[in-house]
Amino acid sequence: MSEQAMSPRRPYLLRAMYEWLVDNQLTPHLVVNASVTGCQLPWEFVKNGQIVLNVSPTAVAQLQMHNEFVDFNARFSGKPHHVVAPMAAVMALYARENGAGTLFEEEAYYSEERDISLTDDEPTATGAPPAVEPEADNSNKQSSKSKRKTSHLKVVK
Repeated sequence: MSEQAMSPRRPYLLRAMYEWLVDNQLTPHLVVNASVTGCQLPWEFVKNGQIVLNVSPTAVAQLQMHNEFVDFNARFSGKPHHVVAPMAAVMALYARENGAGTLFEEEAYYSEERDISLTDDEPTATGAPPAVEPEADNSNKQSSKSKRKTSHLKVVK
């Protein structure tokens, strides 16, 4: 069977590596390319076009590793998020403790534009982070800092 007729290796290797890391009591971290179309991510944590996500069983809920995408629910800074990462966006899976894991190679299957369909009725994000006006964001931070210049705690002896 030719390689083009075969299904991609990435989802199978991802599931196997994840299971191996968890079985060895390690903390799996997923590296995602945030610029791939179809990503639903907490955009405020994306750095240099990538995000590293702790996908340990204690950090996420309802983790599903499908052949076309990975999705789960998690909290970021106390806010709940539904995260979706197309398999084309998954770059690596490694253990936080010792770096054991794998970096996924490019596959021709993912170089083609593919349409992922979610199992529920949630819309797919465009893959681009939402536009944020930096001026408005900075003024909110400055006003909250000016309101609370002194500590609200008192020393009791």
